[in-house]
Amino acid sequence: MTSRFILLVLFSFAFGFSFAQRLPTDTTSPEGKRIDILYADKYNYQKIDSLNEFVSLVGKVKVQQDNVIFYADSAVLNRQLNILEAFGNVHINDADSIHTYAQYLRYLGKEKKAFLQKKVRLTDGKGVLTTEELEYDATVKIGTYLKGGKLVNKKSTLTSQEGYYYGDTRDVIFKQKVVMIDPDNKITGDTLQYNTGTEIATFTSPTVVYNIKDKRTIKTREGFYDMKNKKAELYKRSVIEDSAAIFTADEMAFDDSTGLGEFRGNAVYRSKDTAQGFDMIANNIRTNKKTNSMVATQKPLLLIKQGVDTIYITADTLYSAKLSDLTKTRLVPQIRDQSANDTLVNKIVHSDKEAEDSSDKFFEAYYNVKVFSDSLQAVGDSLFYSLKDSVFRLFKKPIVWAQENQISGDTIYLYIQNKKPERLYVFENSMAINRVDSSNYFNQLRGTTLNALFIDGKINSMRAKGNAENVYYATDEDKSFIGVNKSTADIIDVFFEDSKPQKVVFLRNLDGTTFPMRLTNHDELKIRGFKWHDALRPKSKYELLTFK
Repeated sequence: MTSRFILLVLFSFAFGFSFAQRLPTDTTSPEGKRIDILYADKYNYQKIDSLNEFVSLVGKVKVQQDNVIFYADSAVLNRQLNILEAFGNVHINDADSIHTYAQYLRYLGKEKKAFLQKKVRLTDGKGVLTTEELEYDATVKIGTYLKGGKLVNKKSTLTSQEGYYYGDTRDVIFKQKVVMIDPDNKITGDTLQYNTGTEIATFTSPTVVYNIKDKRTIKTREGFYDMKNKKAELYKRSVIEDSAAIFTADEMAFDDSTGLGEFRGNAVYRSKDTAQGFDMIANNIRTNKKTNSMVATQKPLLLIKQGVDTIYITADTLYSAKLSDLTKTRLVPQIRDQSANDTLVNKIVHSDKEAEDSSDKFFEAYYNVKVFSDSLQAVGDSLFYSLKDSVFRLFKKPIVWAQENQISGDTIYLYIQNKKPERLYVFENSMAINRVDSSNYFNQLRGTTLNALFIDGKINSMRAKGNAENVYYATDEDKSFIGVNKSTADIIDVFFEDSKPQKVVFLRNLDGTTFPMRLTNHDELKIRGFKWHDALRPKSKYELLTFK
């Protein structure tokens, strides 16, 4: 028994000595880059020549280089060239920060580069990258695949033909046939950068982002989208399109969690509503998706679609929101008759469950308001317009022009029906002036209030009430002047043909005089407050597009 124990100890000592002899110290590998064997169930050493010295390892293989530990079922290590080949259940632990798995590994120890194949999987604790072939540089912690790969990070999945993973920053750059899908969005493009830690997707090439929930499509060439916080910033003239409108701007930012958005630089909003649609242009437009509101500043322009006769409105600031929300906090007077065909403001049902009504919208324009359409033009301090009643309300000494007619007062209501002027009502200090052809003579009508009616977009009649005054230049069939009449009455009606006064009717307390043309001082005949504001009149839509 004693002799057998001594023999076993001697045998074990001889085996250890023999193994140490067969694994000589590697003096050719640079300091700190030698691959060290930590464990294996079985070892086999073979030296073929000066450049080929192999150690075969089998069973629970564990080797290390600096902070990188390699695991595998089996491996072959060339100690002279510092090259490792590993087979079966390969696992690379890079400083406990990045873990890579595969079925095959070829590792160049001097360059610290790993080439992995078959069921490759790389994870940084946040995302998981899978591919069939991966190159990993342990020095800079960069992984590269060129034959297709997929990254899964929480609920986001990204696929591409090529990919470059940066371990230090946790950025992945995807190239060629990039597709990213999460519960809310589908993103396609040629190049995309994604950070597994921040969950921010960065766009550097033409990219399409489709929001599945809102059915919204974004087309951009540069920008980023924070998938975690639902925030985005886009550049280079990006486009956002949904079922309601198309938004284009040089730069845009939005927050899907709050519904807020900002569009900067030649921002253009185009509504898709053909019946109650509108467009808006400005250098800055801010939106609130939850309240369906927007405010435009920096040279804003509003285009209200009226069939072929679009109405152009500009001001220092333009604002739009839901009328049903406004009437909850502010009284909006009902100014149409109950029998009017238009839907009335008081018929709005205040219910969050009510279906979206395209006419449930109002516009406000304030300071330096200008309005242009082919049938009429206007200026004023401020404006309110509701799609519900189709009435423009102009405040603080507004002026409206229709053909050769100028109408002014303290406040003006302009009614629209079937996309054409229907009626115009002027409050306080109302005055209408009509230029007689191309002469320097003007027909004039003044009253406390003034009510004008239109037919087919042209003035048909006009009534002045309350201390009404009138100056009328009568002409014959050859359009030669007969004389000029200046009169006062309680009510004065003027009837038009082709937007020109043709007949004047006086009701109650008429007092008037007709003067010959040549023996009259026409300036003295002008009614108090007369002023021809042709210089203020917008001459074309292009004038509204030109900001001084």
